[in-house]
Amino acid sequence: MTPQEEEEFKRRRKARNAVFGLVLLGLVVLFYAITIVRIGAQ
Repeated sequence: MTPQEEEEFKRRRKARNAVFGLVLLGLVVLFYAITIVRIGAQ
C-alpha cells in the first residue's frame, strides 16, 4: 500500500467513524428524550 493509499484509507475510516459517532449520539439523545417524555406523562 502506497503512502497515498494509506492516507486515503485513514481519511475514509476517520470519516466513517465520525458518522457512526453522530448516529450513536443521535440515538442516545432520542432515547433520553423518549424517557423524559414517558416519565413526564405519568
